[in-house]
Amino acid sequence: MSDNQKKSDCASCPHFSTENLKKLGVNTDGVDFVVALAGNPNTGKSTVFNALTGLKQHTGNWPGKTVARAEGAFAFAEKKFKIVDLPGTYSLLSTSVDEDVARNFILFGKPDVTIIVVDASRLERNLNLALQILEITDKVVLCLNLMDEAKRNKIEIDVRMLSKDLGVPVVPAVARDQKGIPELLQAIHDVATGKIRCKPHRIKNISPKIEQAIARLTGRIEARFPDLPNSRWIAFRLLEGDQTIIDALKNGSLA
Repeated sequence: MSDNQKKSDCASCPHFSTENLKKLGVNTDGVDFVVALAGNPNTGKSTVFNALTGLKQHTGNWPGKTVARAEGAFAFAEKKFKIVDLPGTYSLLSTSVDEDVARNFILFGKPDVTIIVVDASRLERNLNLALQILEITDKVVLCLNLMDEAKRNKIEIDVRMLSKDLGVPVVPAVARDQKGIPELLQAIHDVATGKIRCKPHRIKNISPKIEQAIARLTGRIEARFPDLPNSRWIAFRLLEGDQTIIDALKNGSLA
């Protein structure tokens, strides 16, 4: 039996079950954890959001933006989770309003878990965003959605090896058919509660001069913003001249 067959069979096991899922819609009061939902456009991100919350549509805009914002909640294993559906983007380089909103929430909102929804039939293209998010946060679950499309296109994915290479849980899914949702719930819960500790892939092949500059900048950023969890990533963005990060550093909004 293949690994994918085993995972598929596990969906009906008591351990991986949606019996403990309670869809709470827009009731986001008194949550234990905040979950960000990120991904490229057309990956089925909204379908995952609907499967977890029971909601069927976006509920408003981000403050001061014309970008749609959807929030919902669900309860699982005696914990309540608020989930924020971020705008679909191809990167976090802040070249558009959508990218700016998505990046700022992951960076400054400090979600307890970030779910990255990727299209299994276009994995290489989707991994660009995933790798950028892994540079920001170490609490990630990768939802490998549209596995049926990948199978239809005769694409085989070694889920276990992908998880090992990325250093985060990878959950194969067909969200529109509810396949993989039980495993996704368990992975979200386990990362949020610390049962699973991710060791995400990070950039390693850096020249000594750049590494020295990063180390100096990181030290200064941490001295000014000691509670910031991703000072190294911010140092990279400063070296690249990211104006949004420069402005945030000047006006103190990094805190």
